Amino acid sequence: MTSKLLLRVAAVLIFIHCFLHTIGFTSWKQPADPLEGQIVQQMTGHKFPFMGASHSLADYYDGFGYASSIALFLIAAILFIIAADLSSNTALAKKIIITLGIGLLFWGIDELIFFFPFAAVITLTACACTFASLYLMGKQKKAT
Repeated sequence: MTSKLLLRVAAVLIFIHCFLHTIGFTSWKQPADPLEGQIVQQMTGHKFPFMGASHSLADYYDGFGYASSIALFLIAAILFIIAADLSSNTALAKKIIITLGIGLLFWGIDELIFFFPFAAVITLTACACTFASLYLMGKQKKAT
């Protein structure tokens, strides 16, 4: 395995996560359970003012969902960009890889605590690929 390949694997995993996340959260307002339906109605029914805007809890929930999908897409895109250009500025690439790796680690922990294992496994696997690519970059530099 090469650093480039590991970064691309991480990017693909995050793209998949982004796609599944977007599908999953866009359908939350159609629950099969009647009790869930009542809760959704309560979340969508009442709007309240907050920081100059009037929205329901559901609006904020939707906004966080879209923001998360956008962030996942950006992370995947950055991983692809870095993978394609590893050799031109390795110092900058390493800094970005470390930053993304730490971010993915915290994202995965957040998913373990507040969401569900499947999402966390995808994110933490991408995190492992990211850090493994960094390790291989160090090995390749020592070998040359």
